[in-house]
Amino acid sequence: MDLSMLLEYGWVLLLLVVLEGLLAADNALVLAIMVKHLPEAERKKALFYGLLGAFVFRLASLFVISFLVDVWQIQAIGALYLLFISINHIVRKLAFKNRKDDKVEGEKKQSGFWATVLKVELADIAFAIDSILAAVALAMTLPNTQLPSIGGMDGGKFIVVFLGGFIGLVIMRFAANLFVKLLHSRPGLEIAAFAIVGWVGVKLAVLTLGHEDVGIISHEFAHSTLWKLIFYIVLIAIGLAGWFLTKEQTKERVKEESKEQVKE
Repeated sequence: MDLSMLLEYGWVLLLLVVLEGLLAADNALVLAIMVKHLPEAERKKALFYGLLGAFVFRLASLFVISFLVDVWQIQAIGALYLLFISINHIVRKLAFKNRKDDKVEGEKKQSGFWATVLKVELADIAFAIDSILAAVALAMTLPNTQLPSIGGMDGGKFIVVFLGGFIGLVIMRFAANLFVKLLHSRPGLEIAAFAIVGWVGVKLAVLTLGHEDVGIISHEFAHSTLWKLIFYIVLIAIGLAGWFLTKEQTKERVKEESKEQVKE
């Protein structure tokens, strides 16, 4: 692997870590709400079992996706799914940003330990599908390496996607609080993260349309340096917009919002 290829792989891995971190923070908030009614000891066990199951599911689903990654119908479904979750989240966030969520969680009958673990597992599976599809779409246009294939994917691409997903789980378990604080101080980053997911969906759509069996756009363009430059320039622009177009909230305001969420 030459230096330019190494740098490209490193750049994509860095992007995955940042994106996984932002998405994991949002996911961690959901999981925290799901287990907060349990005693502290059981709460930690529920999160541990849930994250263990999430790791096994991510690894298994990554192997499955690696065999299907070059099937254009799968690419098309993946692109539509990423665009849907991106647009759906952003529209809901903007449309209801001034409304507080109904306190449904407090009104519902509290679940037992294993029922809560099951809910955490299902939530982790939903989060895993989002992140794996985004990671695979990002890795798709990376150059092939001389590493042996794993499943149906180039070994180098598989390792990048696996590391991105594994680091995402670590962030969700150990470093989510740091990203949660970042999202509180710069709330626009959450919208930016899902805008990036949508843009990754666009990238996967371009790969689908440029697939040799589809041929709606040029296969060469879908894998060209020009398209890579356009993709990464827009991606960086989205991230910078999320950072600079959001006024940084004061520490006092962040503490107040954190307390409100704990109460909820």
